[in-house]
Formats: sequence, structure tokens, C-alpha cells
Amino acid sequence: MAELPAGSSPARASVRPDAVPAQNGPATAGNESAGESGHGSVWKVDAVILLVEDDAGDALLVEEMLADSELDSALTWCRTLAEARRFLACCRTPCCVLLDLHLPDVYGLDAVTQIVESAPDAAIVVLTGRAEADTGLSAVATGAQDYLVKGRLDPEALGRSVRYALQRKQVEQAAAALRANRLMARENARLERGLLPVPLLHDDSFEAVARYAPGRAHALLSGDFYDVVQTSDGTVHAVIGDVSGHGAAEAALGVCLRVAWRTAVLCATGRLEQVRLLEEILVAERSDPHVFATVTSLSFSPDRRRLQVVRAGHPGLLLRSGDRVGWVEPEPGMALGLLPGTGRWSVSELSLPGDGRIVLFTDGLFEGRTGPGSRLGEDGLLALARRHGALPARAFVDTLVDEAAEAASPYGGLADDVAVLHLGWRRETPQ
Repeated sequence: MAELPAGSSPARASVRPDAVPAQNGPATAGNESAGESGHGSVWKVDAVILLVEDDAGDALLVEEMLADSELDSALTWCRTLAEARRFLACCRTPCCVLLDLHLPDVYGLDAVTQIVESAPDAAIVVLTGRAEADTGLSAVATGAQDYLVKGRLDPEALGRSVRYALQRKQVEQAAAALRANRLMARENARLERGLLPVPLLHDDSFEAVARYAPGRAHALLSGDFYDVVQTSDGTVHAVIGDVSGHGAAEAALGVCLRVAWRTAVLCATGRLEQVRLLEEILVAERSDPHVFATVTSLSFSPDRRRLQVVRAGHPGLLLRSGDRVGWVEPEPGMALGLLPGTGRWSVSELSLPGDGRIVLFTDGLFEGRTGPGSRLGEDGLLALARRHGALPARAFVDTLVDEAAEAASPYGGLADDVAVLHLGWRRETPQ
């Protein structure tokens, strides 16, 4: 092997061992013609090749092999692992490290481990001696992408190994990112399912059917929220609400309001005080002062004849009796958070037919577009509900959501969050 003068570096290494090379520019016309008339086509590798080798003769050999290969990439030479780590810490482009395992400051597979720890995005090709093939395989198991035996080195093998190592590193990174994303998605799904409400009812005398459809893709929760709780006196309390916006922050705020409402109900907080409490929490927890929430809170009396309603900026409700469906507008009040502290709400009392059932919903159910300049609207939703007034609770709720979504599908579908809550006492079985 030719001996390089002490302190020098291979001819093609255009930078100092501790300097960062500039980003490679496009190949010149002269280079392209040379490649076509020479040993073959030139592969433009958008990566830096870093040689970590303390032997100047071996460094020159690698340099010559690289010059004769089909690769067209910058080469940087470092004599020690410490120099290589400093270079990699500053390098902002993809890098393939040609790594000798016998260096002045590290020996054996520890060199691979340190490169992997300090530069996890770098591809590594280990350079071994003839008698170290097993070491090369161990290096791959430790984190390298490939290995080459110095005594069998040729331009074709070197070029292929560098390209394959860079490709394998990209595949490894993509697979790791995919696994992480899938794990995060599963964890988020488990968390969101755990945050969905479970009606707290004493027995099966009351029926609560819900349908929940977030507008965010791949989400289980939205800013819409609902809950149903029966207190010890037999009263069934229900709430449905809609936090403005569609992001994760709004979903978290919706959960916060739902949990606060349930706590207030179980602590026997008055109906109007519940609404004031929700507004205080909304104002304290919201990340944007423009965020507001609409809410409807209901209380079904144990005698099954009366219904008390508090409405804060929320849409009206549907009243089902037999096959008939009507629209009810209890006394309205201001949405929560619009003018904190100034809202005025009242309790409306409605008579409930013997077979009366209440359907609550958020505005996402009827705000979907059904034409270039039209929406389903409240009148369209009422007409849809009346066409299916004979359906049982679950089928009725599903049909409302599915047909509203079908009507909006040519115009982008139901982009807003949707929550529907069907509530009512079950008919008493004659003795």
C-alpha cells in the first residue's frame, strides 16, 4: 500500500477531518460525460461518506476504490472516533460511515455502539480484516447496516454497500416511525375510549342511547360531550354540549366539562349553579379567549311526567311520542364563555307524555351541506325525524345520523362533530 505523508488526507477528501462539507451541488456536464464514457453511469448519492480510519494506506485504498466506483459523493476522513463524533454532531446531511474497528481511541464493536448512540441517523458500513468476518456479522447485529472485508474490497462492492446501507437505514427509520405511530394511535384510542362516558343508571327502567362521531379524522373524541346520571332520589340528569372548534384541545375541554358536570350533579349542585360552574371552568381551562360552549341540561323527574331543561346557546330538542316527532324550544340562554359572568339562564319545565322520549343533538347533525348553498337545517332534520318516527331508539338515532351524512356526502360530508342522545323512561310492564 502507498503510504500517505503524515497529517495528510486522501486526494478526494476536500475537507479537513473536523470540518463539515458543503451540500453537494448538481453534477456538471463534464462529470456526466466522463461517467458515460468511463467505467459506467454515475450514481449521485445525496449523502456524505465519512471514513473513520487511522491507517493512511487503508484510507488511500478506500479513496481510490471510491473514485473508481459509480458513486459521486463527498468523502471526509477522520483518524479517530472522537473526530468522527464531532463531525457527525455538526453534519446536517445524510451520512454513511465507513468504520474501521481498530482505532486509537476505541477498539472493536464499541466503535459501532458509540456511533449508533451519537448519530442514530447515520448508516454504518464496518471495515474488517480477512480474519474478522464473524466480527463484521456481529457489527451488523450491533447496529451497522453492512460490513466489508478490506482485502476483498473493489469499487463495485464499495459502491453497492454504501447505497444499500443508506437504503437500509432509511427503511429502518421508516419502520421505527411506523411502529411508534401505531403504538401512539393505540394508546390514544385506549385513552379516548376510557374518557367516553358510561351512563350512571340505577337499573334498566331508563333508556339512554348515544351516537358519537368526531369530525377530526382518526379521532374518537371531539369537543362535543354528553353524560347521563341518575341520583339517589330517582331523578335522571342528562347533559349535551359542544365546545367550539375541532382540535384535540377542544376535545380535552369537552371531557373536562363533562366530568365537572357529573361531579356537580352527584354533589347535588342546583341546576342553574351547574351552568355557572361550567362557564367558570370553561373560562379557566380554555386556551383561546374566543372558545365558547353550548349546553343543554335536562332532569327527568322520578314521576316520569315532568322534564326540567336549562339551555345555554344550544339547539332545540326533539320530543317523540308514539310515532309523532315534534321540535321543542325551551327558554334559551347565552352560550358559555361569550360574555363570562353576564349570562342569564332559566329553568324550563315541560310536561312529558307517558311514552315521551327526548332526543338531544349537537349542531353538527343538521349543519352539513346538502347543496351548493343549502344545509339540512333544523327544518330538514325535523322532516327527516318525522319520516322515521316509528323506529325504536337505536335505529332512530342511527338513521338520523346516517341519512344526514348521506345527504351531505356529495358536498364534503358532516365535517363538524356530531353527538346524539336519545333519552326516555321505558314503558312499565303491566302486572
